Amino acid sequence: MDINGKTRITGLFGYPVEHTLSPAMHNAAFRDLGLDYCYVPFLVHPDSLADAVRGIRALNLAGVNVTVPHKEKVMPMLDEVSGEASFIGAVNTIVNSAGRLKGYNTDGRGFMQSLAENNIAVDGRDVVIFGAGGASRAISYYICQKAKSLSIYDIDKEKLGRLVRDLGQISASVSMLEDASLIDRYHVVINATPLGLKEEDPFPFDPELLTKEKTVCDLIYKETRLLRKAGEKGCATLNGLGMLLWQGVFAFELWTGKKPDVKIMRDALLKKR
Repeated sequence: MDINGKTRITGLFGYPVEHTLSPAMHNAAFRDLGLDYCYVPFLVHPDSLADAVRGIRALNLAGVNVTVPHKEKVMPMLDEVSGEASFIGAVNTIVNSAGRLKGYNTDGRGFMQSLAENNIAVDGRDVVIFGAGGASRAISYYICQKAKSLSIYDIDKEKLGRLVRDLGQISASVSMLEDASLIDRYHVVINATPLGLKEEDPFPFDPELLTKEKTVCDLIYKETRLLRKAGEKGCATLNGLGMLLWQGVFAFELWTGKKPDVKIMRDALLKKR
């Protein structure tokens, strides 16, 4: 890649960022389209977030992705936030338009596109999500508009109650799941907690409760213990790699106004994971 004075810089603000796969997929797509863009991970300490956001303008970056732990805290630092990101309460993509910074959230759309390409339907089905954090808010915003019912479980009842109340403004079919063992009636079971990032993590629920009729999704972009156990039970399974891919595709379009070759981006991810 030839970096020059005209190269538009995009990147990732996070802490940590050493594990990120995003540079591989974005830079592969830039090369494929012949775009003079480059994607760089930036290690941004939480105490330096405001300075980093000002740097987007000062350095004329085309835009950045935002990841943990900055997705919520960055919002008041922007000039504008999309309605979707405002409801979700988190931003994962910032676009710089002549010094004006607008925040978006492409995570939820990314997850729904991943479901669609794997022929996993939530329309008219009963869905349960474990976790009421930022990832859960992003996907539940879309799921509650399609599912027959959506239940959410979290040990943090205050956070859970806030999410269910917010989603109630969109759909009357959203409820709390009070007991993690009561998953029998659900067709689609989704882990939106960090449990599974480490091999020694406990399960978010007892996988012995799974039956082969269920689809089990994990937003973590690797085959977790939960997904392996679900597969042994005969369940259809899906990890979070597709969500990572598609949220990146949508961010790419926001920055460049062009549609990337999704296969190019997917292949780059698969080589790096």
